[in-house]
Amino acid sequence: MNSETTTTVKNLLNTPKKIVIIGHKNPDGDAVGSCLGLYFFLKELGHAPTVLMPNDFPSFLKWMPGCETIQLYEKDQKAGNSLIDEAELIFTLDFNHLSRVGDLQQPLETSNAQFVMIDHHQQPDTYAVATYSDTSMSSTAEMVYHFIKALGGLEKLNPEIATNLYTGIMTDTGSFRFPSTTAETHRVIAQLMDAGANNAEIHQNIYDTNSPDRMKLLGIALNNLTILPEYRTAYITLTQQELDSNNFKKGDTEGFVNYALSIEGVIFAVIFIENKQENIVKMSLRSKGDFSVNEVARTHYNGGGHINAAGGRSSHSLNKTITEFISILPSYKNALNQ
Repeated sequence: MNSETTTTVKNLLNTPKKIVIIGHKNPDGDAVGSCLGLYFFLKELGHAPTVLMPNDFPSFLKWMPGCETIQLYEKDQKAGNSLIDEAELIFTLDFNHLSRVGDLQQPLETSNAQFVMIDHHQQPDTYAVATYSDTSMSSTAEMVYHFIKALGGLEKLNPEIATNLYTGIMTDTGSFRFPSTTAETHRVIAQLMDAGANNAEIHQNIYDTNSPDRMKLLGIALNNLTILPEYRTAYITLTQQELDSNNFKKGDTEGFVNYALSIEGVIFAVIFIENKQENIVKMSLRSKGDFSVNEVARTHYNGGGHINAAGGRSSHSLNKTITEFISILPSYKNALNQ
């Protein structure tokens, strides 16, 4: 975080304030972890923060310290609107455009509060008075650590802050295996462990609590796997019926796309998930090396993210979405075979 942004934030936080911290729609481990980590830090500074999420988050994250304090806009819009109306300062974490918060977009756009953005995705918007944006960072949770450090607050680190930030970093780096994991990331992790993050316990809570239904759904997903060797591409499909027959819960498909990416010779992987309620097909895109799934998602699927990890959506049927996906691959053939 540069000195100008640091000075602006210090001035904003120099007196106790009512603060709302907001993550993106369909919050993942990084969104929840970074928001809760910041929540506990701001409490240590004497502020009155509240975490407000657009909608619910996966059950495998509901052990995280402070998660019971999170307000869900989809469950109580009146209460959420009141929080925004009363907020003096609003932090937006792990997204950089207000279109990423669903129904929360309108009340945020009309809010009189000042905004601070902390995010590591590409092409940030300009709605905030203080923007801390760094696409080289592994996660927004790692950025919150550096944010705390820039404010001279590392002595405020406690087990609650450390556990939440560790979880956010771990989940957004695929347990520290993605290219965005740097030596500095590991140095941050060491500091968080020293501050009370129990790495073995966190890993167990996230990865070792699979339900039988989720494991059966994974089996179906792998059975639906298609490999396109000519394009070094693999994709997985899941229909609404397949989700329903296995009692799908939010977060159950987390990480499924990585199985496709792990196949020898594959550098581009996608999972297509039918969502009849929203009448869309959701997709997660992953890649290895220099092939940019962010570009693919932004160009074709109303989405975006990072070079090696992005999300998108299609308003077409699942079958048509797959057909169109296969039809665009020839335009990326050279990039996929470099």
